[in-house]
Amino acid sequence: MPTYEYECQTCHQRVEAVQKFSDPALTTCEACGGELRKVFSSVGIVFKGSGFYKNDSRGSSSSTTPPASTAPAAATTPATPASTPSPSTATKTAD
Repeated sequence: MPTYEYECQTCHQRVEAVQKFSDPALTTCEACGGELRKVFSSVGIVFKGSGFYKNDSRGSSSSTTPPASTAPAAATTPATPASTPSPSTATKTAD
C-alpha cells in the first residue's frame, strides 16, 4: 500500500498516512481541525534493462577491441565495387 503525505493548510503540520488506492483522502487535520492537502514530491526512478546507458547505443569505437568475426577469410578482404570503373579503364569520348 502506498504512503501519502498530507500538509495542513492552517498549522503546516505534515502527516503521513498508509492508505489503499480505494480509500478516501484525508481532509481534516487532527491537531487543529484545518484542511489537509496532499503533498506531491518526486519519486525515485530505477531504469532496468538495456538501452538506458550512453554506451548501450554506441557503435564500436577504436578504443575497444572488436568482437571476433566468424565470417570466412574471403569475406574479410576488401573488394573494389564492380559498378565503379577504375580511372585507368575509364575512357573519355570527345565529340
